[in-house]
Amino acid sequence: MNEKTKKSLLVALIVVLGVALDQVVKMYILSHFQLYEDRPLTSWFHLCYILNDGMAFGVEWFDKLALTLFRLVAVGLLCWYLHLLIHKRPARTSYLVTIAFVMAGALGNIVDCVFYGPLFQHGQWFYGKVVDMLYFPLIRNGAGEVLFFRPVFNVADSYITCAVIVILLFFTKDLNASLDKKVEK
Repeated sequence: MNEKTKKSLLVALIVVLGVALDQVVKMYILSHFQLYEDRPLTSWFHLCYILNDGMAFGVEWFDKLALTLFRLVAVGLLCWYLHLLIHKRPARTSYLVTIAFVMAGALGNIVDCVFYGPLFQHGQWFYGKVVDMLYFPLIRNGAGEVLFFRPVFNVADSYITCAVIVILLFFTKDLNASLDKKVEK
């Protein structure tokens, strides 16, 4: 098996397993929690089932259909980018792994948007809300109100956020080199 095939299989495995883990967690929440149910596991970590109509951390910049279509286009561009990184502008395996986690996160949330509307939320295809459940109320004031980290998010959001932080900290040269107009042969 050549190096390009190995890298392609590794990326595919990360994406498939990443989406599968995200969906298993979401299915568990859907089948074991009521909407808005909050179960503290520790004082600083809760499972809290909410539905997110927007992007990460509840940000709503677009109409729901436009957001879903944007996500689909973004995943298509990520596929093309990964293809370039493996076949045209060979990248380090560690960088490919990081980009694969971004892809897994994006696909995990796309599954919710495309399919969850009619399957679980009495809605339409492409209008599903994303299932969020991870809540870290880290800092509270004297009255018990959460001061720091109020967003509820999911496993897919974690993949994207962590991967982007890793890219910014460790792979800026790889990112810049991959975007250079000169194609290596």
